[in-house]
Amino acid sequence: MHDDRTLVEARLRRVLDERIRPAVYPESVPLEVAVWHAPGEPVPVAEGLAAGAQPIAVGSRWGAPWGTSWFRVTGTVPEAWAGRTVEAVLDLGFDENMPGFQCEGLVYRPDGTPVKGLNPRNQWVRIGAPVQGGEEVRLHIEAASNPVIMDYRPFTPTSLGDLETAGSDLQYTLTRMDLAVLDETVWHLVTDLEVLGELMAELPVDSPRRWEILRAVERALDALDLQDVGGTAERARSRLTDVLAAPAVPSAHRISAVGHAHIDSAWLWPLRETVRKVARTAANMTALLDDEPDFVFAMSQAQQWAWVKEHRPEVWARVKKAVADGRFVPAGGMWVESDTNMPGSEAMARQFVHGKRFFLDEFGIENDEAWLPDTFGFAAGLPQIIKAAGSKYLLTQKISWSRTNSFPHHTFRWEGIDGTRIFTHFPPVDTYNCSMRGAEIAHAVRNFKDKGAARHSLAPTGWGDGGGGTTREMVAKAARLRDLEGSATVTWETPSSFFTKAEAENPEPPVWVGELYLELHRATLTSQAGTKQGNRRSEHLLREAELWAATAAVRTGFPYPYADLDRIWKTVLLHQFHDILPGSSIAWVHREARATYARVADELGGIVDAAQRALAGEGSVPLLFNAAPHTRAGVPAGGARPAEVSGRTTRAERPDGGHVLDNGLLRVGVDARGLVDSALDLATGRETIAPGRTGNLLQLHQDLPNMWDAWDVDEFYRNTVTDLTEADEVTPGDDGVSVRIVRSFGNSRVAQVLSLPPGEKRLVVDTEVDWHETEKFLKLAFPLDLHTDRYASETQFGHFFRPTHTNTSWEAAKFEACNHRFVHLQEPDWGVAVVNDGTYGHDVTRAVRTDGDGGTTTTVRVSLLRAPRFPDPETDQGVHRFRHALVPGASIGDAVREGWRVNLPERRLDGAGEVAPLVTVGRDSVVVTAVKLADDGSGDVVVRFHEAHGARARTTLTAGFPVAGVEVTDLLERPLTDTAPPADDGGRITLRLRPFELMTLRLKRA
Repeated sequence: MHDDRTLVEARLRRVLDERIRPAVYPESVPLEVAVWHAPGEPVPVAEGLAAGAQPIAVGSRWGAPWGTSWFRVTGTVPEAWAGRTVEAVLDLGFDENMPGFQCEGLVYRPDGTPVKGLNPRNQWVRIGAPVQGGEEVRLHIEAASNPVIMDYRPFTPTSLGDLETAGSDLQYTLTRMDLAVLDETVWHLVTDLEVLGELMAELPVDSPRRWEILRAVERALDALDLQDVGGTAERARSRLTDVLAAPAVPSAHRISAVGHAHIDSAWLWPLRETVRKVARTAANMTALLDDEPDFVFAMSQAQQWAWVKEHRPEVWARVKKAVADGRFVPAGGMWVESDTNMPGSEAMARQFVHGKRFFLDEFGIENDEAWLPDTFGFAAGLPQIIKAAGSKYLLTQKISWSRTNSFPHHTFRWEGIDGTRIFTHFPPVDTYNCSMRGAEIAHAVRNFKDKGAARHSLAPTGWGDGGGGTTREMVAKAARLRDLEGSATVTWETPSSFFTKAEAENPEPPVWVGELYLELHRATLTSQAGTKQGNRRSEHLLREAELWAATAAVRTGFPYPYADLDRIWKTVLLHQFHDILPGSSIAWVHREARATYARVADELGGIVDAAQRALAGEGSVPLLFNAAPHTRAGVPAGGARPAEVSGRTTRAERPDGGHVLDNGLLRVGVDARGLVDSALDLATGRETIAPGRTGNLLQLHQDLPNMWDAWDVDEFYRNTVTDLTEADEVTPGDDGVSVRIVRSFGNSRVAQVLSLPPGEKRLVVDTEVDWHETEKFLKLAFPLDLHTDRYASETQFGHFFRPTHTNTSWEAAKFEACNHRFVHLQEPDWGVAVVNDGTYGHDVTRAVRTDGDGGTTTTVRVSLLRAPRFPDPETDQGVHRFRHALVPGASIGDAVREGWRVNLPERRLDGAGEVAPLVTVGRDSVVVTAVKLADDGSGDVVVRFHEAHGARARTTLTAGFPVAGVEVTDLLERPLTDTAPPADDGGRITLRLRPFELMTLRLKRA
């Protein structure tokens, strides 16, 4: 037989595009349209429905950036259409290639009942099936004219990302507003041919199945009269029956399709628009569930559910019913799909506490899985947090974006820093917007790395980011793929059902130990410094507020602010979303975030002040309140008393114009350029700074990544660097015992103060940058005379190690990484820590000196600021303040302590006398991260702590109040029935902890 394959395939493409798809709506009549443009921010539904509207014609421009327009469409069904299926086709000016990134709408009936969402791939509203002739149609559309931020030329700087700079140019053209007859037979023929054509294209050319499909398609096209598609569509479909009925082979890969609409809680739109995106999608999906009995939809992020409940009660009622039916499924058990690299220990725990509690309170449902398809890498401390929250699975897709190394597994157990293992799945479909295309299904099969050991994978199916979720076309394709020869089988399932089957099928999968590092988007550890500092400060203020409020409640009857703390925690958790905290959202988002963090700081500061005043009482004794988990200046952790002052610092001028700072523990040399050329540990005589090098060195790089400007820093940025060594001023600081340095570069200015606190072995570096650069990267370098092949980075509830070398591509890819409060480098008998109060990105490199002693220089560089122009063209412009400290001679315990110190400055208040801690722990390696009252209002005291040094620990936790009983609980403060309570001797509780073990105790007050 002659090979006519390409001829038939080309014929199929043209006939589908030019004849069959246009025949889906064979008849149509225009609707009358009127519009009211809301003058400012979105208005309540009732106001939009009642507003006076003016006529508007199809073809007219509408919609200023970020505006809201209420369209009213009216019409009458022609008598001749009686008994047929009729839909309204409502095209607001969509580009079908941009679902989720354009204008969107939510359709209402005149009484305010929501119907469904409108999106580029979902433009229809069912009027009737069958319909009555003469039926009156009246619909209202709340349409959002969200501007396109990332267009066909992505990463182009734009002022459209903030209402304050977006202007008023109309964004869209009203394209179609019709009543139309839907020919369901033609619609099904389109789906049949798409499924078979897409499957055929993925099969080997020499596969018999491919040729069977080809001949069936050819027969169907022969049976179709191109001048009467509707009249011959059923005949064409009959020619495809046999090939569509052929069952899949028994060994076929099995795909669990989960209806999905990954909606970023903020990204290229502000938070307020996400509120509406979620409502549109939820309305869309509840409508689809009514039409499709096999379909299941899952939605994560308790915050988004809460928005629907608060802002769209009419949609919420439909959602609650669908949840009760088991088909609209809460997923993930977190408040938002947060970043997991940067949130601190308690914040990461509270993501699960508040997320799971919302779903339990609203629906009585508890999630087993963490659902984070789009998060930019996963910190090594996360597995035990997932387990401590009562969950046992993790799903993500994002690691498939890694640019250097292909992750070796799709299903595996992920082991965290304490040894906890979590069953984890990476969908091999490599998208969280699967649309059931044949190419996607075939890619999942070919890509699946666990063949032979397993044959199940998951496909999150639907348009995200406001694209409306799953479509009826996807559901129809999935129905044909349920059991089709040549394809994987597809079944709609809940995440829980998938994980149960996958774990039963593959109970002993491979194990991956340590962080799940994304080899992309590394610059998210630095972009938008103000947002990151706001997060860090809020986390520590929340610790203080809970600690002092709980202490005051127990000691003085102070009213514990349950509701306020709950609300503030949820605000901070929301801003840890994986496009807010990482700095990858539009200017509007970060402008609002900075304002929100300022309000949070004010409110939490008020709670702290009120609680401390209640504890201090009336008096003139100068008290230092110590919220850190270690004793400071003689003040115990969680207590208050007069500070013990010891030691003094001196400053002397050097003949070369430099300075020497000395506090008896450290002697620091500062040259005439303001660079640190010596940091001598006086106890050991050990020099910290590498020979011939200088610390406190600011370095400036060109920084224009190949794409994803706010997200990425590409390794070639290191090829060019400018050392900022010239100083405008190097003078004594205002206190006389510090050194102040001022530098100018480009359009920017830096002022630094170097100081040695009395009695403390640390060099404090306070840096103020007035930043006005573009596409630059600013680093702060400390070259250390230290030889080590690994270093420690703090993460949630502990730390973990990264190599300093680049032996393999896996190590080389980690050229920018995350730490929390410290990094620590160690030779067997001596170490150095670099601590910070609000930066995360850093790099560590090593070089062997070719002159002099031939020793190793290990350089730690802290990432301070970037200046990408997309999506926020003014990223980080303005004044920023940072505090870092260099800690020579530091053990890992010193690094932990100094990290807390720099993030929790002491508070001073006059009072009546000493305030004893509510709880004390007898060993520094056991770090208390939270002291609070139980969330249920019982008055019980909850204490959370972990072993922080990476060693086994035995110690005693002592309660400073009468205790009636002790329980070990999960993060939600529920007793762990399989864990024996620790020994309790009158409030003295014996603890035994594994390395990095996390524990929560609930102390019942007598």
